[in-house]
Amino acid sequence: MTFGQKLKKLRTDKNLTQEQLAQRLFVTRTAISKWETDSGYPGIDSLKLIAEFFGVTIDQLISDDDVANQRALEQKRATKCYISAVIFLVCTVIFALLSYFWGQIYFNIGGVVCLIGYVVFALLAKPKYKRIEARKVVLPYVISRIVIFAIVAGVMVYTILSL
Repeated sequence: MTFGQKLKKLRTDKNLTQEQLAQRLFVTRTAISKWETDSGYPGIDSLKLIAEFFGVTIDQLISDDDVANQRALEQKRATKCYISAVIFLVCTVIFALLSYFWGQIYFNIGGVVCLIGYVVFALLAKPKYKRIEARKVVLPYVISRIVIFAIVAGVMVYTILSL
């Protein structure tokens, strides 16, 4: 039984609506809905309030299924960030090439925006639990991002200086 199923059961056993539970836990009804459908997961403070309100322990609320579900959610979020990073990288290269071949400096603005988007999403593309496990090998990961950034930025600077 997942956390969301347990929460829904506890809530319905007390004959509470999502709105009523949300008011008592100081969160929105949408948050309760996301938790119950396993689309989101509460923070530790909310978990404490839920456990206290229903008279159960946090351990009873969280099971191994929930940990796997949390990892699956993180992996899904990381995949979306990775796809976004690739799209931003492709756009950056396209803007750099357009700027270089057409000699228009205005394309560099789009390139810089896309480059910033790439760096942000590339750093978010690794799920949190993998970042923690991989702290020993994080240097190659960061260096690869810096090298890509330097190459694309170099093309942009060269284009600007050659105009």
